[in-house]
Amino acid sequence: MKTKVTPFETYQAYLGMKSHFTNPKYDFIKYGGKSRATMTSFNKRKDKYWFEKTSRKYSDQEVIDFLLSNFVNATNPQNLWIGEIINSGERTYAEWKMRQQSLTYMFTEQSENLLSENDLEKVFNCSKGHPIVLKKYLGGEISLETLSILEKVFSFKGKFDKKLTDPVWETVSMKLKKYLPFLNINVFQFKKILRDILNE
Repeated sequence: MKTKVTPFETYQAYLGMKSHFTNPKYDFIKYGGKSRATMTSFNKRKDKYWFEKTSRKYSDQEVIDFLLSNFVNATNPQNLWIGEIINSGERTYAEWKMRQQSLTYMFTEQSENLLSENDLEKVFNCSKGHPIVLKKYLGGEISLETLSILEKVFSFKGKFDKKLTDPVWETVSMKLKKYLPFLNINVFQFKKILRDILNE
C-alpha cells in the first residue's frame, strides 16, 4: 500500500531537498526532510497548485525520488527554480528511474570504456589538475551514479578535496557527498564487476 502525502508535506520535502543539495550542514535523511516551513508561507505561494497536483500523483517515496532526481540533475541546485521542475521534472524523473533500473549495465559499460583507455591509477591521478574520471563525468561519458559507485569502491573524494581547489570540483564534490546517502547499492557486486573488467 502506497502512503499518500499532503500538498504541505510535498512542499516541505521540496524545501528539505533544496536545503540538502545547497547547504553543506543540512542532511535530508537525518532530519527526515523537515524544514521550518509554515502553512501560512505555503498558502501564500502562487505555485501551490503544483504541490497539490504532485501530492495527488505520487506516494511519499515517489515524491522524494521525484525531487531527488531533479535536484541531483541540476547544474546548480541553488538556482533550481520550481518552474523548471514543473516544466521538465517529469522527464528528468523518468530518465533518473531508467538509470536506477539499468544501474549494473550502465556502470559496467561506462567502467569498461573508462578503463579500456587508461589504467586504474591514471584514472584517479589528480597531480596535474582534473583527473580523467572527473573529465569523463564532466564530458557526460560517465553518469553521476557511476561516479558515486566508483567513490564507494575507491574512496577518491577525500584525496581530490585536498588536491583540487577549483569551483568545478567543489560543485561536483558537494553533489557527490549529498547524493551518496540515497544510493543503496551492493558495493561487493560492483567490486566484482570492476575486478572482471581489470582482469580481462
